[in-house]
Amino acid sequence: MSGLAGSGELSTHRVENQPEPRVPELWQSDPVLRHALDFAGADPAPVAAFARAIGGAEMAEAARDANRVSPELRLFDRGGRRLDEVHFHPAYHRLMETGIAAGYSAIAWEGVPGGHAAHAAMVYLMSQVEPGVCCPMTMTYAAVPALRAEPSLEALWRPKLLSRRYDPAVAPLAAKAGATMGMAMTEKQGGSDVRANTTRAEPDGEAWRLTGHKWFCSAPMSDGFLTLAQAPGGLTCFLVPRWLEGGRNAIRLMRLKDKLGNRANASAEIEYEGALAFRLGEEGAGVRTIIEMVHHTRLDTAMAPAGLMRAALAEAHWWVSRRTAFQRRLIDQPLMRAVLADLALDWAAALMLGMRVARAFDGSGTEDRAFARIGVALAKFASNKAAPGVIYEAMEALGGMGYVEDTPLPMLFRESPLNSIWEGSGNVICLDILRSLAREPLTAEVLAAELEAARGADHRYDAALEAWRARWTGLPAEAEARAFAERTAALLAASVLLRAGPAPLAEGFVQARLAGDAGRVAGTVRGLDAGAILPYLGQ
Repeated sequence: MSGLAGSGELSTHRVENQPEPRVPELWQSDPVLRHALDFAGADPAPVAAFARAIGGAEMAEAARDANRVSPELRLFDRGGRRLDEVHFHPAYHRLMETGIAAGYSAIAWEGVPGGHAAHAAMVYLMSQVEPGVCCPMTMTYAAVPALRAEPSLEALWRPKLLSRRYDPAVAPLAAKAGATMGMAMTEKQGGSDVRANTTRAEPDGEAWRLTGHKWFCSAPMSDGFLTLAQAPGGLTCFLVPRWLEGGRNAIRLMRLKDKLGNRANASAEIEYEGALAFRLGEEGAGVRTIIEMVHHTRLDTAMAPAGLMRAALAEAHWWVSRRTAFQRRLIDQPLMRAVLADLALDWAAALMLGMRVARAFDGSGTEDRAFARIGVALAKFASNKAAPGVIYEAMEALGGMGYVEDTPLPMLFRESPLNSIWEGSGNVICLDILRSLAREPLTAEVLAAELEAARGADHRYDAALEAWRARWTGLPAEAEARAFAERTAALLAASVLLRAGPAPLAEGFVQARLAGDAGRVAGTVRGLDAGAILPYLGQ
């Protein structure tokens, strides 16, 4: 990227009223992130260093390159030998290298206080720059606890997964400076119903051989995959290495998925043709084993929408602060201020609630684990449902420019549905919330305690909490699961904001999301204090 501004003196006109491109600055411009890290008990230093590493014009250009030049499937070499590889633009590797070196995948497991919260903040930051590379790093982070089910595999893989060296070489694990882990669960006939999987596993000495098709394989150039297959004893979890000491494992890439977004990252259909695999956990306990990975990936799917919303709002705020219409700056026009202030509330709620959940992941008690399970599901559902609308409105604030790939808004908008679909779409998450509350009494207790903790902070919150309790004296019917999840998540976010968030954002969220008479579009909240909220959007 050039260090000199382009010339605005053209032969037919002078370029005026067009703001210079925003250069992302991710730390000083985001006081809510700094506040959230303090609340979550995380050391801000590594997060600040990561923000500086991925902010700026060069990384913005790398993100642009990684999205514009799609991964390329290379099935064979020139002589017809099978490769089954994916080739990426160098910008993709640079982004991966930066994230792994900062500890995106590792910091949660290195024993530092607030490690999961620091990791969650890194997800939030990377999602603002290039969210596609989050996928392989997130799965690498999330695979670590699942490996505890088999100590021998954990001893081999954990040091490589926690390495801060990115090594994309096609080589077996022993030859790698660091490794990444992917996941291949979904099959055509089952989708979320993984018990319908038909991939079969057959013993081969101390190892196994897998045969079958996987409809989605995330990050197919990972060094290993956690996968599910039908063994004689039932559905079982396996670790499938990508590369073997003697050559390539029998993992065949059938095609890359032509996705709406997440373009820098490859997703593939694959087939196992007698692929070598190692059992992880007990035979027949596949869901119970892999759910640890799913649980931790859900933390990242709850944090990513906060980052996407932040990036879109920062872009919109930059634009309207520097562009005029009808002799006034757009940011000075009351209707624009009302819209942006309203949108900012969803971003702040997603960030603070996500970091509260991350703090529970850092806890060691049974109450922490119970809250992490219910909290991550509520945060994932609510924050991802808010993200597309927020990003669209930010796009509209830029007018026609927001619809053009010269800005990051189209990329952010394409990305916005992904994290709601990944690791359990909306209905799956809502049903999971009901199951958790029905099966685990402690889950209901910790949720109730979290909601009660904000009682007395705002009379409007108290009234909303009482109305919630009156409506649902027990668990709702299945058809009401979305209504229950939406309202519960709003109360939970309000509780966190009232206890730990910046006061203007907390007061605005309660007014707009719990007590107000707002319409269904942004900018319809009566009496919102835009002047107190907008400074949190930074630049």
